[in-house]
Amino acid sequence: MLTDPTVHFEPFRNLFLRLPSSPHCKLCGAPFKGIGGAVLGPMGFRPWPKNPTICQACFRGLSRFPAAGAEVECTLFFADVRGSTGIAEQSDATAYASLLRRFYEASSAAVIEERGILDKFVGDEVVAIFIPAFSGSAHARAAILAARRLLEMTGHPNREGPWLGIGIGIHTGPAFVGSTAVGTAVTDFTALGDTVNATARLASAAAAGEVLISEAALANAHVDVAGLPAKDLQLRGRDAPLRVRVARLDTLPAFPAREVAGV
Repeated sequence: MLTDPTVHFEPFRNLFLRLPSSPHCKLCGAPFKGIGGAVLGPMGFRPWPKNPTICQACFRGLSRFPAAGAEVECTLFFADVRGSTGIAEQSDATAYASLLRRFYEASSAAVIEERGILDKFVGDEVVAIFIPAFSGSAHARAAILAARRLLEMTGHPNREGPWLGIGIGIHTGPAFVGSTAVGTAVTDFTALGDTVNATARLASAAAAGEVLISEAALANAHVDVAGLPAKDLQLRGRDAPLRVRVARLDTLPAFPAREVAGV
């Protein structure tokens, strides 16, 4: 099972944290800038693209664990552009690509700030994973905070409306989280399983400005659901309906300032 990965990199941390300069890898402590970054970067201790708060060397270290991953309870986050087909139809290809690039940048910033891992960009959708090792035991709380950031960054609080309407799905449950490979070459870090598929369906069902949060995710985040409207969704490919709560920016749960882990 994926536990606290800092244990595996502890021998390096005491040394690396003494090297200039900040920021440092959240796991092994390797510096990303300055003299330390110039020396260690070519050795693989450069920021990992899926979450640049940790280094690529640490990702490779995680990928060497048994079965290249493990089944772990985690929270999945899907953000989907609403009306994407119509936007593409009314825009030229270059303008549409520029709009999606802006969406990717906003999503990346929101997820990374809340200690999530970017899984992938799929057309007009962004997928992220929040696992205990990086996001803490209340990992759904981090995903909800990322949803708030993304709605704010896409202009949903603005009187004139957002520059891009998005729907978000958040769900917590077991998933196989780890690296994928072609032969012996590690190619990706992702999550697989029913929790992932269900979250994708939630994002598809969310209206612009809505966040559909499963009750499992709200339980992990320790949220009182009484004030949020409930909806039972019959998701394609699932036998049993999934109960979710519907939130918008003004009804998303608010949390006290969290303690930032790591360096």
